[in-house]
Amino acid sequence: MAASKSGIAVGLNKGHITTRRELKAKPSNKIGAASKRTVFVKSVIREVAGFAPYERRLMELIKNSKDKRAKKLCKSKLGSFVRAKKKIDELQSVIASSRRH
Repeated sequence: MAASKSGIAVGLNKGHITTRRELKAKPSNKIGAASKRTVFVKSVIREVAGFAPYERRLMELIKNSKDKRAKKLCKSKLGSFVRAKKKIDELQSVIASSRRH
């Protein structure tokens, strides 16, 4: 954060001295937070339906340590690099858990 205002019109900390207000948390901050029910439903669907063909291919690429190729393929399938990285992390955790069991 910036340093406190000096009350002087010029300089690094120029500006009128004010007190910061505590703002309520906006409802839009909760968007994307997974509830217990949706996590449960998604896990049941994953258990029943399994992985999509592109996800199985990604898992093979990850197992063969071709991470860059996997990210490029995932980006082309999902549309954005952020979604691709999230999917790759998810699949890596699935592979790690399958190795443990």
